[in-house]
Amino acid sequence: MNAPAHSERAHALLGASKASQWLNCPPSAKLQETIPETESEFAKEGTVAHELAEVKLQLLLVPNNSKRRKELEKALAKVKENPFYCSEMESATTDYTDIVAERFMTAKARSVDAVILFEERLDFSEWVPDGFGTGDVVIISDGVMEVIDLKYGKGVPVSAIGNSQMRLYALGAWQAYDFLYGVEEIYMTIVQPRLDSVSTDEMPTPALLEWAENIVRPAAALAAAGEGEFASGDHCRWCKVKANCRAHADANMAALAYEFKDPALLTLEEVGSILFVAEQLKSWAKDVEDYAFTQAKNGQQIPLWKLVEGRSNRVFSDKEAVKAKLLDAGFEAEKILKPQELVALGELEKTIVGKKQFKELLSDLVIKPPGKPVLAPQSDPRAELNSVDKDFANEEF
Repeated sequence: MNAPAHSERAHALLGASKASQWLNCPPSAKLQETIPETESEFAKEGTVAHELAEVKLQLLLVPNNSKRRKELEKALAKVKENPFYCSEMESATTDYTDIVAERFMTAKARSVDAVILFEERLDFSEWVPDGFGTGDVVIISDGVMEVIDLKYGKGVPVSAIGNSQMRLYALGAWQAYDFLYGVEEIYMTIVQPRLDSVSTDEMPTPALLEWAENIVRPAAALAAAGEGEFASGDHCRWCKVKANCRAHADANMAALAYEFKDPALLTLEEVGSILFVAEQLKSWAKDVEDYAFTQAKNGQQIPLWKLVEGRSNRVFSDKEAVKAKLLDAGFEAEKILKPQELVALGELEKTIVGKKQFKELLSDLVIKPPGKPVLAPQSDPRAELNSVDKDFANEEF
């Protein structure tokens, strides 16, 4: 493949992937600049999924001569040797490539000379100093452009609506190709196959450029200079300094302004507000605990705290030796050994059977009992229960 591997990509200070941070909290970019990037196992898995998807798309949608096809097939085989590759990844990337193919065919129907680009470096430095990013897929036809991004994760749903990362990608693509295609409409799509989610935002070009001039340019100038106001919010989720950021701490401490009296003396309206505060504080407390633990492991002294050995459970050093000794001592095998158990449903579907075959073979044998009732904000899309007594009459808690 011509594009650099996902794991080898450079990261811009004001990159698109962190746009929500520096747009909302400009000085946070410089504050994080000297902190090394860390790659989680989830990120590594996502990198492999992107590489797999790219090869599939190259084979599916681009005319290749025999030499190029052999190169791609070799690349495909190499990706499939990766420990992160599994049947779930195969299925999810196929779902993604099917969606991309459908969008490309729509563009071809609109304009016979429509083009599709993969892993395109998108430069939006016109508005953001040294700003660039890499778009997974860019489809361009006369007057219309679509930028598509694969999100392999399934922990946090990501929407394309109002997504600053996607808008910056669109700016870069518009800057590069508008002179050839006269782009008037821009579509930005995020595909999250493991959540069965496809979302698309649409903007006319003038609206995107207005956003770039009035919102992006001034915020980027402040961020590049390390200036502006620190601000806490949802954009702090992936910030590398959120655990010891003073602005984030102040915002959370301000939440403690509630007078936490005996709950019996609070109105239900007050309890409802406090629940939001409690969730916010629990998340922040976990971030601070993780930060303090890491610092202590690195030899830093945390006043009033110390590292100690945690509790542990006893384990056998050699299970086969234990089994042999018990059998030699006359204990019956059925009393000391567990009977065979069916592998967990999720593991069967993801890593053994595969999503497609799992559905074909076992869909009529899978049930989803009602979950235990939990409190959720009114904005939660799940239907409200009438009452625990009525909706969960036969369930045990």
